[in-house]
Amino acid sequence: MLLRSLNKQIVSLKYVAVGTALCLSLPMLIIAISVFTSNSAVWAHLLDTVLGDYIGNSLALMAGVSVGVLLLGVPTAWLTSVCQFPGKSWLTWMLLLPLAMPAYIIAYTYTGIFDFAGPVQSMIRELTGLKYGEYWFFNIRSLTGAIIMLSLVLYPYVYLLSRSAFLEQSTNTLEVSRSLGYSHVRAFLKLALPLARPAIVAGTTLALMETLADFGTVQYFGVSTFTTGIMRTFYGFGDAVAAYQLAAVLLIFVVCLISLERYSRRRLKYHSTGSKAVSQRQVVLLGYKAWLACLFCCLPVLLGFLIPAAQLLYWALFVAVGIDKSFFILAWNSFYVAASAALIAVLLALLLAYAHRFHARSYLVKVAVSTSGLGYALPGTMIAIGIIVPFAWLDHKLIDWLASATGYEVGLLLSGTLFALLFAYTVRFMAVSLGSIQAGLGKLTPSLDNAGRSLGLTSSQVLKRIHVPLMSSSVLTALLVVFVDVLKELPATLVLRPFNFNTLAVRAYELASDERLADAAPVSLMIVLVGLAPVILLSRSISAGYKGKRKTS
Repeated sequence: MLLRSLNKQIVSLKYVAVGTALCLSLPMLIIAISVFTSNSAVWAHLLDTVLGDYIGNSLALMAGVSVGVLLLGVPTAWLTSVCQFPGKSWLTWMLLLPLAMPAYIIAYTYTGIFDFAGPVQSMIRELTGLKYGEYWFFNIRSLTGAIIMLSLVLYPYVYLLSRSAFLEQSTNTLEVSRSLGYSHVRAFLKLALPLARPAIVAGTTLALMETLADFGTVQYFGVSTFTTGIMRTFYGFGDAVAAYQLAAVLLIFVVCLISLERYSRRRLKYHSTGSKAVSQRQVVLLGYKAWLACLFCCLPVLLGFLIPAAQLLYWALFVAVGIDKSFFILAWNSFYVAASAALIAVLLALLLAYAHRFHARSYLVKVAVSTSGLGYALPGTMIAIGIIVPFAWLDHKLIDWLASATGYEVGLLLSGTLFALLFAYTVRFMAVSLGSIQAGLGKLTPSLDNAGRSLGLTSSQVLKRIHVPLMSSSVLTALLVVFVDVLKELPATLVLRPFNFNTLAVRAYELASDERLADAAPVSLMIVLVGLAPVILLSRSISAGYKGKRKTS
């Protein structure tokens, strides 16, 4: 009887997981179906006028950001992996700090610094006596400016994965290159770089997905991309079908990126043998080379985090309007939705990961789990547009049914409520929590499951009493990372937030749009400070992991 009951629970878990994955795939299904919808007049207008600009600007943005993150991420990863120079121990983890700085916040900050009324141009006019228009100065609000801003905050994706790849490379391979007379630079270009190519491509792909998902930076800088076009079409023209079709074109870009990343690894296998790079002899840089390496690694940290953080702190302390009750309401709203979304995402990730553990051979479960994580590859704008119309349709059906059944008129139950917003967050960041949970669950031997069942525990009790306590660090990591990602999310919150409901991210966007950059500093600084938590956690876990390798090597 006990065995039959357990088998029923496991089978039911399979179908619950598949149903959950289908619900999470709803926005993508809606967008995919929209491709076959008859073209509207608005779509024809977009096709004739601005679609070319959207495609051209998006491609240019991707090309520029890919160059930027590669130039910043790969050399710094190599230097901190195999070289010794002053400040290396600090810079190794400080190079991750720009991850805590949302792209739209760094855009607002540098606009305040470099605009006409900012301190840099004001100082130029004071020192030279020139007036506006009599001197040339870089226009930060441009496509080039957007590329620079996004590169400064997204290069850590490439740095992190590239550094891990360099550290994992075999010592024997590098030693052989030296015996063949290769210089350190030539060994890097001919051996280390090709061996690390899969990691570099993966990091660049992540950065480009974030580039396509960005709304705040490109909108504020006046760069027309798909994310801004989708918002304009939906709100300006009020045409959901045309917005869906724009989102479908953007989805093609995302699919191409993922396919390109996988194609780059076709038939390629990279094996590492022998002792790891952490135990190999470090290249000791001396003289000007050491200081050049230190300066090069300091530059991204300085531009991507320290300068904007210092400017935000100055504005918050000396320029911005004092903090009032509304600030704490914003902080509570942000904390509430971020914590709720993190909890929901982690619970559903546990469900999906647990179903995959018991049904690893089931093709249906594999597809369901893989599909449920695709939302992370989509911009928040796409997910929001893919949710709002079907939810509104379902709302009207429910309202009509309740009115006929009970005689009472009820308001919106799904769209325009926190439910829709939390659903969008869950779709967007499920991959983040699912990856962490699967990594933690994969470290637990299956014999623990059998031991729990032999004691008469149900599947849910095994998960609650055995698995979750043993992988508590993975669960806490997933909660923390999703919490911070939700706190920074802007476009989905803008589209789906309930009436008269604001968050820190939305308020920072509103103030910056009104050119009240200094007043946006306190809320922006709060987002950045909270964003430091997962960066510090990530840095500590990486350091602990490689310390462990040193001891065992």
